[in-house]
Amino acid sequence: MFDVIKRGITKVREDIKVIYDKDPAAGNILEVILCYPGLHALIAYRFAHRLYKWHIPLIPRIISYITRIITGIEIHPAAKIGRRFFIDHGEGVVIGATTIIGDDVLIYQQVTLGGTGKEQGKRHPTLGNGVIVGAGAKVLGNITLGDYVRVGAGSVVVEDVPEYSTVVGIPGRIVRRKIKDKNGVLMHNRIPDPVKCELNRLKYEVQDLREKLDLYKNAE
Repeated sequence: MFDVIKRGITKVREDIKVIYDKDPAAGNILEVILCYPGLHALIAYRFAHRLYKWHIPLIPRIISYITRIITGIEIHPAAKIGRRFFIDHGEGVVIGATTIIGDDVLIYQQVTLGGTGKEQGKRHPTLGNGVIVGAGAKVLGNITLGDYVRVGAGSVVVEDVPEYSTVVGIPGRIVRRKIKDKNGVLMHNRIPDPVKCELNRLKYEVQDLREKLDLYKNAE
């Protein structure tokens, strides 16, 4: 029991530190402890998850439900979440029962890690290490986001994404560019629009065909 408590305290310390590392608005430790609903929800989840693993009925779900009322964040106690997980702002976040989240993952408000139906077994996403999921994004179904994947705000991802990829749009499309700053943080204002890129490509192709057609006409 002592080892369990010690590991729990270590994880909470890491969760507090990662807020300082990733949120420039974090002023001091008291502000982080009292004013960050993502931290509150994560602490409650870790306690509920431990009870769930001990096969204690009902109480883990009650803890999850009360936490949702207080923080606006719903994390099923059966979900598996790694270390240094940070929920920024947090309102409206939903994390399903069979979700698996790696280490050093960052998600923003209104993110859903959910299922796509009433299927049994593994039905929620798996997120690798270092994944960032932008505000309002939905990652749905038993899919895998590889390490260091970036999901743009408002995107809907329903298929597997290889590591080091950036996904944007509805449905999510892979943009094979690393849109991040020197610290590895997703730069939401610099994510390219794949639809716009494709339209621009088609525009240049049409322009090229017109020029060739004009040359052909002039040659006649």
